[in-house]
Amino acid sequence: MDELFLGIDIGGTKTGVVLGTASGNILLKEQFSTEGAPDTIIERIISISERLVHSFPDCKVLSAGISCGGPLDSVRGVILSPPHLPLWNGIPIVREIETRLGIPTFLQNDANACALAEWNWGNGKGCRNMIFLTFGTGFGAGLILNGALYEGTNGMAGEIGHVRLTSSGPFCYGKQGSVESFCSGEGISLLYEQAYASRLTAKDICKQANEGDAAASKIIDLSAEKLGLTLSILIDILDPEKIIIGSIYTRDEQLFRNKVLDVVNRETLMRTKTCAIMPSALGDDIGYMAALGVAKSYWKGYNHE
Repeated sequence: MDELFLGIDIGGTKTGVVLGTASGNILLKEQFSTEGAPDTIIERIISISERLVHSFPDCKVLSAGISCGGPLDSVRGVILSPPHLPLWNGIPIVREIETRLGIPTFLQNDANACALAEWNWGNGKGCRNMIFLTFGTGFGAGLILNGALYEGTNGMAGEIGHVRLTSSGPFCYGKQGSVESFCSGEGISLLYEQAYASRLTAKDICKQANEGDAAASKIIDLSAEKLGLTLSILIDILDPEKIIIGSIYTRDEQLFRNKVLDVVNRETLMRTKTCAIMPSALGDDIGYMAALGVAKSYWKGYNHE
């Protein structure tokens, strides 16, 4: 009997459900809009999950993994109050899914989940120490240290986006001049608006920079400079083998890479310059893979307690 894992990726705009193997092979996946009350979304997750599982009657689903933006309580399995999910306050998602589907279920924030995915199947495979950075709507880190996910005392390790880099800049993640103010989709958009009194999305700014637009390129260079400084801090403190960067960096690495590497080479200690900096290997499927990564990684611990 083949053994499978179920993944559930709850995002601010879309939710995905995936069925896959321990080797990271996606068998079936389905996505829908995250609109409506949490109860409605959970019912749809359960309905889709049951349909996907029933498509493989001769297989056993070992566990389910849920990836969701924080804050959340991974130990109790509760989604607390994510800013991108304003109705999801204190939702015991693990209990709901576990009770209805009858399989062990585990919850983890999206940055940690992506780190697990890259560690299991992507550019972090084989690493003992690696960092995954989201660099999407927001900016956060998932930390694999000494061969295990590191969550910290309160499950809040990796919130590098909250660190203040300067006293000026856009207001993101609760403060002005945070890493997220410069290294996120929202931050890049606000930087452009501050400079040119015109609002564009980060995607459009990157597109214009790729086409040689000087104004857009200036904003991207500023973001890349701050990203390089942020990586330098992480490298000197944690000395990882690799830092893998998702979303915006993965899509437009060519806009950021040279500036980022220049800053890192200038700022880091000589013995930490061996850290490799690279985009995600999982592309558009990283949300699905992140949820599968939670299911697989936590099942291993759960099954050997």
